[in-house]
Amino acid sequence: MDRELVIVIDFGGQYNQLVARRVRECNVYCEIYSYKTDIEKIKEMNPKGIILTGGPNSCYEEGAPTYTKELFELGIPVLGLCYGAQLMQHILGGKVEKAPVREYGKTEVHVDTTSKLFTGIEEDTVCWMSHFDYISQAAPGFKITGHTSDCPVAVAECEEKKLYAIQFHPEVLHTVRGKEILSNYVYNVCGCAGDWKMDSFVENSIKAIREKVGDGKVLCALSGGVDSSVAAVLLAKAIGNQLTCVFVDHGLLRKNEGDEVEAVFGPNGDYDLNFIRVNAQDRFYEKLAGVEEPEAKRKIIGEEFIRVFEEEAKKIGAVDYLVQGTIYPDVVESGLGGESAVIKSHHNVGGLPDYVDFKEIIEPLRDLFKDEVRKAGLELGIPEYLVFRQPFPGPGLGIRIIGEVTAEKVKIVQDADAIYREEIANAGLDKEINQYFAALTNMRSVGVMGDERTYDYAVALRAVKTIDFMTAESAEIPYEVLNKVMNRIINEVKGVNRVMYDLTSKPPGTIEFE
Repeated sequence: MDRELVIVIDFGGQYNQLVARRVRECNVYCEIYSYKTDIEKIKEMNPKGIILTGGPNSCYEEGAPTYTKELFELGIPVLGLCYGAQLMQHILGGKVEKAPVREYGKTEVHVDTTSKLFTGIEEDTVCWMSHFDYISQAAPGFKITGHTSDCPVAVAECEEKKLYAIQFHPEVLHTVRGKEILSNYVYNVCGCAGDWKMDSFVENSIKAIREKVGDGKVLCALSGGVDSSVAAVLLAKAIGNQLTCVFVDHGLLRKNEGDEVEAVFGPNGDYDLNFIRVNAQDRFYEKLAGVEEPEAKRKIIGEEFIRVFEEEAKKIGAVDYLVQGTIYPDVVESGLGGESAVIKSHHNVGGLPDYVDFKEIIEPLRDLFKDEVRKAGLELGIPEYLVFRQPFPGPGLGIRIIGEVTAEKVKIVQDADAIYREEIANAGLDKEINQYFAALTNMRSVGVMGDERTYDYAVALRAVKTIDFMTAESAEIPYEVLNKVMNRIINEVKGVNRVMYDLTSKPPGTIEFE
């Protein structure tokens, strides 16, 4: 697609996706690339701007991630953040060293409001700092346009060459005017017009899909979750009855979810789709028997999904394309974008087998973050109750059961999760919390029920608030609600004698347990 592009060069920072996310909030398309990306490829992409992320290293140490000086001579605006700012200054002749005082957390920064970065920003603004090193001396030709009581060069810029170095993190919500600062960069410095909008994305995607598919047949992997549902409706609008949606009930869905998905997308549902339901619970349980390692489970589930789709494709005959609801965080977390380590292999990305019997895999949402997928869904006319339903991972309860997956454990977590979701809704909290679910730990402990000793499982409850699912905070659920959930689970779910609440944020945790 012909669109404006800002690229993020990733040096291993924990906020890499968040940087791209914030740029997109400004209606400017943004992608993440590793610092190992060749300069010639960057030239070919012809970006309107380049952002260098933070990272855990010291730029002056041997072997630290770096980039060629040529990057700063292309005439393309470059914005360095934290490590990216230090690296820019280091390469261009400034001095970076260990800071006498480490800055971490909310810090007041005094900025020069005549800078294009700080148009409309107060002279004293609260920003998020997180650094051991600091820029002790700006590079030649740079003007200092921001400082703190402990950081003499919080911002340095060379307006003539459109080079900007910011020691703090404007991408995190803790930086009060961070969104405005990034907006100033993409509009005031890069000269972007802001053409990245969901209406144009949907229109362009439908056109591109029609051109790619032609008169071919397409099979869509439909889970009933937000991502695959949006992908299915997008494809249906593009190619109509050339599309067949295959819903695989792998036995790892939430309670009654298989029937609910069929009610929406099946023959009597809201959409005129060619819909096939495959009940494959037993074959997935057999494949997962004895497997405890999370990555192994994800890859097994991913491969088995593909094998089921291949079998169904042969029944349909001459299917050329497989459609998946892969989204951008899936790609990055699976280690296929940027410089981040593999956090977890998403079953439809890093979990794919080496051989797939389809001409090509189509992933129309691959460039989108979760909230962008929801916007696309609304643009497609999908009802809000589907667009804003609780996120559910492709591997399903397979990664909400710690350790080996069995039919018995699946039933335990299904029943506990159903109670939890019901009570959250009854308390009116379902619109306030972005994701909530019950998981089954592999811990068994001694309890007392009916004056008898028990030795049963512990269920963990998870609830988070998040904007982009890249970072998240534990939700504060009233004690009386948690207490009611605990009582119901222990009394109604056989095999559970303990209920715990997970307070972990992301990072350091992930939203899912595995």
